[in-house]
Amino acid sequence: MDTMQNDRIRLDGRVIAVTGGGSGIGRASSQLLARRGAKVLVADVNEEGGRETVGLIQSAGGEAHFLRTDVSKEADVQAMVAEAVKRFGGLHGALNNAAVESNTHAPLHEEPLEQWNRLVAVNQTGVFLCMKYQATHMLKNGGGSIVNIASVAGMTAIPNLAAYVATKHAVVGLTRAASCDYAALGIRVNAIAPGAIETPMLRDALQDPQARDHILRMHPIGRIGQPWNIAEGVAWLLSDAAAFVTGVCLPVDGGYTSI
Repeated sequence: MDTMQNDRIRLDGRVIAVTGGGSGIGRASSQLLARRGAKVLVADVNEEGGRETVGLIQSAGGEAHFLRTDVSKEADVQAMVAEAVKRFGGLHGALNNAAVESNTHAPLHEEPLEQWNRLVAVNQTGVFLCMKYQATHMLKNGGGSIVNIASVAGMTAIPNLAAYVATKHAVVGLTRAASCDYAALGIRVNAIAPGAIETPMLRDALQDPQARDHILRMHPIGRIGQPWNIAEGVAWLLSDAAAFVTGVCLPVDGGYTSI
């Protein structure tokens, strides 16, 4: 076997589902995966954004299809996997990226229960449901690779964001547990922990000069990350280049978690 192959970060013939594919990290990842040869099922509750992502992929010569998907709903997740199989013939990889943020920043005792429930439903239960049905298909069809988007908030604590931090810690735990369940069965499960990335989710905070300055100070690299920085890590973990990697939560964070 040639151990010096340079072209392993290719995804030709792979079918990959991307949740939250209508913007930010999900869009950048969908576009890069398609450029690397994958057929991409773009899933999102945002129909306009999801269809726009598909249009960008198709205009660049790639293959993609959009399906409106609420990852907190079991039937929607089942339909997403079924659509990938029906449309493209299988499901070889997945990026579970869909998430919501906190509407308020406050200490735990002031956290509204409805906000806790919303964050858990999407960020935690959504990842669980996606992995459940993705793995069900992959176990029957020769294995695959799953990547979950966690956060630096899943590897450390951020004040006044208890619910969000809890859900992202849960993503890391689900990733590690599932990797043990499936390592010998041909399914790799990994996560990426982004630092501050210039996406619509972070855009409001970045408008405040003080908040932006604080965020920059938390990243030794001295700048905000871009969605394509995360997309490159996603493509690597989904590819054969990472064939011996499972159970990892990879920080792509400009040094945030090294402090």
